[in-house]
Amino acid sequence: MEFLVEIEVTVPAGTPQEEIDERQRAEAAAAAQLAQEGHLARVWTARSQPGGSSVLGLYSAESLGELEDLLRQLPLYDWMRIVVTSLEAHPNDPAIAEAPR
Repeated sequence: MEFLVEIEVTVPAGTPQEEIDERQRAEAAAAAQLAQEGHLARVWTARSQPGGSSVLGLYSAESLGELEDLLRQLPLYDWMRIVVTSLEAHPNDPAIAEAPR
């Protein structure tokens, strides 16, 4: 199954910069591991307003439950607001139309 995952990270006030930096480094490593395992296919920064942004990721998992388990393991998880959209193939998808038959 594929999922579009929107993530907004809000760092709690008073969090030491050292902890923020450490979690961000760990988050990058975790994302690389998810990509290597085939769970994270793409990631984008979405800018919805000046100064504001969120992360959009295209994830693959066997189920919504597996995806939730993967996201819970992320180092920034406690600071995340997450919106998950399940994706299904559409008959007008250009990728399907171009696929060899």
